[in-house]
Amino acid sequence: MESAPATLAAFWFGVLTSISPCLMATNVTAISFIARCVDKPRYVLISGGFYIVGQSLAFVLLAMILVSSLLTVPVVSHWLQKYMFRLLGPILIICAMLLLQLLTPQLGSGRIKEWVQGKTGNGGYWAAALLGIVFAMSFCPTTAALFFGSLLPLAITHESSFFLPLMYSIGVALPVLIFSLVIALAANRVAIIYAKIGRAERWARHATGGIFLVVGIWFTLAYTLELF
Repeated sequence: MESAPATLAAFWFGVLTSISPCLMATNVTAISFIARCVDKPRYVLISGGFYIVGQSLAFVLLAMILVSSLLTVPVVSHWLQKYMFRLLGPILIICAMLLLQLLTPQLGSGRIKEWVQGKTGNGGYWAAALLGIVFAMSFCPTTAALFFGSLLPLAITHESSFFLPLMYSIGVALPVLIFSLVIALAANRVAIIYAKIGRAERWARHATGGIFLVVGIWFTLAYTLELF
């Protein structure tokens, strides 16, 4: 049985992870992606939920696997820091090019093309969930230290392969949840304002693409190329 201090500690480690500079940057890009459909409050709220579920699922499953096989922690931690975070910058740049319509790949023809274009047009709930999974697995040194160095020893000590990682993931998800709720509640007013000029979707998509591009370039320079 997990103690109250252990539960609070796991939750607090999650909050600290969510406000760390690297995960904060990815959360900002996620929120901008989720909130770009300002005329659809329900979509914003549900997309935020899918992002949180994807992120939480990734953290919980990884923790469950690692708690069950302790010796793999250094290997997995090293691999995720070395490869996943370095790939995140180029991935965000490609996403930005798609959002800004600088890259328009040919997807074939027929129903498959129409289905993919439809999903790409509104992002899709599963796109938000996938974004949560990818961002969760993109460990930088700070988030890796909190996850591998703080949460896992706590979970191992209390033999908790599910509950404490779940509390951690809730702590990580809290800022995104709060901002998604705020955006969803305010979306109607924002939509009314932008609807008058008829540019809501285009403005939001370009703003999202711009954020993705800036963060992607920063991550590429800082972590992929290690220029600073």
